[in-house]
This record gives sequence, C-alpha cells and structure tokens, in this order.
Amino acid sequence: MGDAVTPALALKDVTKSFGPIEVLHGIDFDLHPGEVHALIGENGAGKSTMMKILGGFLEPTSGQVLLDGAPAPFRSGPEAEARGVVVIHQEFNLAQDLSVSQNIWLGREMGRFFLDHKAMRHATQALLDQLECRVSPDARVHDLPVSDRQMVEIAKALSRNARVLIMDEPSAVLTSHEVQVLFRQIERLRAAGVALLYTSHRLEEVNHLADRITVLRDGAVVRRALRGELTEDCMATAMVGRDLKDIYPPRRSDFGPVVLEVADFAVPPLVEGIGFSLRRGEVLGISGLVGSGRTELAEGLVGLRPHTGTLRRNGAPVTLRSLSDAEDHGLAYLTEDRKERGLLLDKSLRENLTLSTLKRFGSPFLSREAEEAALGKAIQDFDIRAPKRDMAVGNLSGGNQQKLLLAKTMLPEPQIVIIDEPTRGIDIGTKSQIYHFIDRLAREGLSVIVISSDMPEILGLSDRILVMRQGRVAGVLEGAAITETAVVRLVMGTSESEKASENA
Repeated sequence: MGDAVTPALALKDVTKSFGPIEVLHGIDFDLHPGEVHALIGENGAGKSTMMKILGGFLEPTSGQVLLDGAPAPFRSGPEAEARGVVVIHQEFNLAQDLSVSQNIWLGREMGRFFLDHKAMRHATQALLDQLECRVSPDARVHDLPVSDRQMVEIAKALSRNARVLIMDEPSAVLTSHEVQVLFRQIERLRAAGVALLYTSHRLEEVNHLADRITVLRDGAVVRRALRGELTEDCMATAMVGRDLKDIYPPRRSDFGPVVLEVADFAVPPLVEGIGFSLRRGEVLGISGLVGSGRTELAEGLVGLRPHTGTLRRNGAPVTLRSLSDAEDHGLAYLTEDRKERGLLLDKSLRENLTLSTLKRFGSPFLSREAEEAALGKAIQDFDIRAPKRDMAVGNLSGGNQQKLLLAKTMLPEPQIVIIDEPTRGIDIGTKSQIYHFIDRLAREGLSVIVISSDMPEILGLSDRILVMRQGRVAGVLEGAAITETAVVRLVMGTSESEKASENA
C-alpha cells in the first residue's frame, strides 16, 4: 500500500446538504497510491454524492477535500481532472452521435493547427486493444451495445493518465470476459501507483479487489475493514443494517397449466430453433453469455423484433407484431436498459408510471386524480421511496428507478411478464425486495421469465432454467438438476453437461 501518512486524495469531516436535508454526515475517507479502496452501500446511501465531491462535480457544505494533504477546493470536474483525479461515471458521459475516437479525445484533440484524426484513431485503437475490445474507433456510440459503451468510458479514463481513478459501478453492464479484462487493468494501475476508488454492488468483486473497504449507510460511515476482514454476508449486513439470510424466497412447487408454448421460434439473424413452454405460477430463468440471444428472444416474444415460428397462448395460436399486440394477449416486458429505454429520466414518477397505459386514465381527457391514485398504490405495493412525487425520476436511486419500472410494467395487469436483468446496478437490500416481488407475482398465479447474467440470481429465483448458447437452446434444467456446474457447462458448450448436472 502507499504512504500511510499522506493520502493521494481525502475527505475530512465532510458534510453535504441539499436544501434543509443533510445527505452526508461528517465523512472521513482517503485514497492511497497503489491501493484499491472499495466504497459500498445501498442505493441512496450517499456513495454517488461522495464520489462527485471527490471528483470536483459537487462542493461540500462543510469539511475539506485534500489532495496530497493540501486543501483542494475543486470547482469543477475538469479542474479535478486537470490535477489527475478522473471519474468513470455510472451514467455514461458520452456524445451519442460522435465516434468512439472523437469521444475519447473530446476537448483534448490531437493536432497543432488541424485535427490529427489519424493519430487519434491510432491512439484509440491502442487503448481498445489494451481492453481487448473489438469496437472500431470510427463506430458511432449510439450504435454500440451498453457493455461496449462502458468499455469506451474505461478507455477514455485510461487515456487521461490518472493518478486517482474513481470507478462508479464499472462492471455493472460488462460481460464476464470484460470484467476480467477490467480487473487486469485495475491490477496494472495499482502496480503503477494509481489510487483507485471502486464501487460495486457485486460483493464478490469487492472481496477480490479491495485492499480496504468502507461501508456507507444513510450518509455515514458505519464500517471500515482491511482485505479479508469481512465476508460478503458481513458486508451485506453492514450495508443494510439487518441480516439478509433470506435474500431468495423459498422455491415454489405448485404450477398450473401451460400458458405459453414457443416452437421453432427465430429472431433473425441471431436466434433460431427455440422451443419451450411456460406454466402458470412458474419462474423460468434464461441464462447464457451476453450475445447468446437472450434479449433478442425476449424482444421477439413481445413483438419488438421481427420473428418467425409458433406462439400459443393457453393452447391457441397468436401473432404478436407489436408491444400493443403482446399487451392484448397478457404479455409484458421489462427492458434491461431502464435509463434509455425504460424511463424518461426528466419526467415525474406519475408521468413515467402511466405513460404506456394512458387510455386507462380517461378519454379524451386524462384524470389526474386516477393517475395519482395509481401512483399511490404503486409506491405502496413496490416500496418506491421518493422524497417528492413530482421529482424527476433521474434523481431517484437506481433501486427506486427499477421498482418504478417494475410497477409501470405491471400496471396493465399482464399474466406473463418477461424481466430482463431485474437487479443490474442495484444494492443487495433492494435486490432482495425485487426477488420477493417476483416470487409474489408467481404465487399470485402470474408466469415470469427472468433473464439474468447474475449466476446466484438465476439459481436462486428459477423453477426451471433454459440455457442459451449462440442463439439456440443449449439445455433446460429443473429441480435437483439446477446447479451452477450444470448451468456453466451448458453456457460454455462443454461435453457431458447432463451427466454433470446429475452428479453435482
């Protein structure tokens, strides 16, 4: 670890208030050269506010920011960055219509009298190669999937030669391979003496990477620990202030008749030959690597993508060519990308909740009273915690945004709901809530399809697991055959997967 006396960057007795509400209370925190310091806590605990103060995007109400032991009252993010403090934001800070190369060098363009596009593309390619990212420097950001956009953000940060690097949920949207690449970059930076702050809701990552851990709860530091002093269970308990032994609900065993049959289903060009059934009251998990066709399958099933094949609802053939068709037949879809495709972040809770079901709230004139009543019920049923109902949804924590999106998805009262990545970027306490919401839906007789990249989640929630590989069904596991070993073997296409699942 670095110098134990003079941290590279520190907060001393920092508070932060927004109006009359104090959200950070007397925070002491430091980052040393050559170490990874993990900051963990539930959504809404104050982590993002802390990181914005460290990175110069917010000023503390009281207390000090110290750089190399001296006061550093950063007045902006660019000012902090100019002094070597770089932030990788959870919210992508990319210009959608510019290329990857243009984004990475925006504001720091190469060339003395004219832009040297060749040099910038060459430097961008070197950064992407370092990250094992196959994206072209000339690709437009709006054409990239979410995981590639995150790698562009990481490449942009690496290009700045930071001496302090603050990483806000950098792995939340990455594939397992990309996470390993990220870890190797973190090890390289640590060896080079960079001070790293790492936040993640994936506690196994914290356990693997962190030299020190600070736990934040309700705007205050509640626990500090060195590597190896806290188990993942202890971290979770410290974060939420209660034991989380029952994070997953008990398994269900009572299922009704088949409510959805899928045969020879294809979503060109990636998904083909898919067949499965879904029973009433069942949670069917869909597992597979990112790129295996899981989301494309889901979007095809609800009419968001052109498809071929046969769908039967309660035994009768149906044709779904749009989300409206799907809703008419009792199907709903919760997108994996709540910020760009699920919610309007600058609109209020009410506007987001009712937008896709406005006909239910009066025609030709909307009933504001009916909308407010629906919002009140959603807040109660899904435990949505918002200081004000009319606040912009973008100012809610990630967990509360996800609960609002779940409430919005359930407002049309579907009988089948497909939930893509239900807890991505969400703290463990809210994860447990969402798991129990899903269980409640199944026990009330709904059928749920859950797509997840989180192995414990898919194992803990599913009554059956359909594993996809390269756009096809690699296998289906049920009952005692559901084990991590069996799922991994099917995901990776290794031999003897059935035998492994039987013997595991």
